[in-house]
Amino acid sequence: MGRVSFIERRIEYNPLLDDNERCILLKKMALLSQQDIIDALTRLGQIAKEHGFQIDLLAVGGAVMVLAYNARPATHDVDVYIVSPKEARVARELAQQVAQERGWPDDWLNDGAKGFLVGVSQGPVIFSAPGIIVRRPEVQQLLAMKLSAWRDDVDIADARLLLTELRGSQDEIWQSVEPFLVPGQQLKAKYAFLDLWETTYGAN
Repeated sequence: MGRVSFIERRIEYNPLLDDNERCILLKKMALLSQQDIIDALTRLGQIAKEHGFQIDLLAVGGAVMVLAYNARPATHDVDVYIVSPKEARVARELAQQVAQERGWPDDWLNDGAKGFLVGVSQGPVIFSAPGIIVRRPEVQQLLAMKLSAWRDDVDIADARLLLTELRGSQDEIWQSVEPFLVPGQQLKAKYAFLDLWETTYGAN
């Protein structure tokens, strides 16, 4: 894992925490570097192949920004949609074996993101190794997810990078993003998009 932060040191040496509490907090705080992710996915593919499976993942969120764009040095987990095996629990169980080997939380490979995917667009492969292939969605869908979330400076920075990857007018880009917005978040996403456009390209 990456370099130890000031907060992690505070947790490590806090006399009010017992060993179990300290361990839980540190695991939750831990960040996965690009190399951590590559090593873990490689190992996941090895285990899958040993068990006769091929894993096909659609990565979203921070993992894409780390692996595909080098936009940040690390992320808390690897958010994915499990395309195959069809029984997603198989991939989760194999990922738990990787977690045990590396001392990571069981949910380092997190398929909870499926609840925020409106359709599944297939973008390019961003990682492959024996037994595993990882793709990302189209940029329009990645941007739609960031606009729907719009929680903090990280989301804003990611969204700005993704916006600059797209070509077209403001209306054309919005129309390409809109079909992928998370239901119930359309109005927030629209205001976020307008603000992002203005701060990136200036007011029309």
